[in-house]
Amino acid sequence: MKKQLLTFAFISGSLFVSAQKDSIKSQIPFDGVETSWQNGSDRRDSSVFQNMKIFTPSILMDVNYTHSFNDPNDNTVVGSTALARNNEIQLSALHFGGDFNYNNARARFMTQFGDRSIVVPRNDFSPYHGQYQLANAYRYLSESYAGYHFDKMHGINVDFGMFMSYIGLNSYYQQENWEYQASYTSDNTPWFFNGIRVQLFLTDHLKIEPWLINGWQSYGMFNKQPGAGFNITWMKNNIKLLTNDYYGADAGGLPDRKRFHSDNSLLVRYYNHKGSSGISQMAFSLTGDIGFEKGGGVNGFSNGDSLHGPAQYFASAMFYNRIWFAKNKLAWTIGGGVMTNPGRYLVLYPTGEASPMPNPNNPTQTEGAYPFSANPGDQFQAWDCSTNLSWMPNQMIEFRMEFVHRESSVPYFAGPGGVTSPNGYTTTPLPSNWRPDLVKSESRIIFAVLFRL
Repeated sequence: MKKQLLTFAFISGSLFVSAQKDSIKSQIPFDGVETSWQNGSDRRDSSVFQNMKIFTPSILMDVNYTHSFNDPNDNTVVGSTALARNNEIQLSALHFGGDFNYNNARARFMTQFGDRSIVVPRNDFSPYHGQYQLANAYRYLSESYAGYHFDKMHGINVDFGMFMSYIGLNSYYQQENWEYQASYTSDNTPWFFNGIRVQLFLTDHLKIEPWLINGWQSYGMFNKQPGAGFNITWMKNNIKLLTNDYYGADAGGLPDRKRFHSDNSLLVRYYNHKGSSGISQMAFSLTGDIGFEKGGGVNGFSNGDSLHGPAQYFASAMFYNRIWFAKNKLAWTIGGGVMTNPGRYLVLYPTGEASPMPNPNNPTQTEGAYPFSANPGDQFQAWDCSTNLSWMPNQMIEFRMEFVHRESSVPYFAGPGGVTSPNGYTTTPLPSNWRPDLVKSESRIIFAVLFRL
């Protein structure tokens, strides 16, 4: 009898398998482990494309409408990678691509269109180091890599290119997350890495994944030292435990400044009765991050002298609880998080006239005329809470309504006056007495339609 080759696609936390004849059996990562309930994982248990040979397509679409009760006059959202514009229906993300597998050669690519193709690349300083406009070159790709699968242990993958980081646990793709507006732990840590990774599936339940990468969510390299890190994930059907750890030199022109970051998550499904018309599942997700920068004028967790500089570190946590109803057709999520980040080195910077990013037309000046300060010693503490209701009539589509409240210790979010001009238009000259209207809190409602095929 001829055996079959199981073509695998370990896609964003879930495993789809298709059959190819006339070959040998391949080891399958996390074989038999159910992941569809996990925060940050694909909630589908199958794909309409799962029986296709060689290439498994994937299509994702994220459309949102959000209203800030601050009602900024320029409709601009500040401090989010999920949202960009208030009071408008926006295509936040359109991704299409998929996975290639043939004779153990593997590749994956996902395109990226919509708001996120602008919002996420602007947070990467590395394109200012050298030429060729890396932010534009990579802007329309969320991930793209090629590699090889070795049939050793329970599978070994070696991949080269741009891949998801999942530091902060939440997935880059909103279709996989319990909440829409991520808490600070996820939104202020990397969504992607550019480099090399090796996935070692040691058992049915354990993966070790070392990385050698350009840097912290960076298309290029800030100095002459690459970043390095690893992920360790252990999971069974009702529990997932993971750690992501990173070390690198990620301050442009400051090779002596080193960054360390440790991200740790626990997910537990404590009730599972999928056939119930009442409560069908219950689970929680707990994540805690700790990290620091040291050298080049900053001093990690403690304030130093005039030579060593002030403290510069990151500490955060987030907790979410999710309850599914009606055979997993409905779900209610509640949670939130806290963050402290002296030095503000991981804070998502405001945009518009409050942006401290370099001006693309004159990188020696800031993008904004009145930039948000991010100097060593600048303090930043914040917290948030949110709750949402989701209706999932099938595995392909979800309708979500979410309420979010966020606060910070310094003016940060867009207030009624916005961050663009007195009337909100970029074409309006700025009066000498006008300033971006940043405030310490915001509340908003989000409506989202999330499609996946």
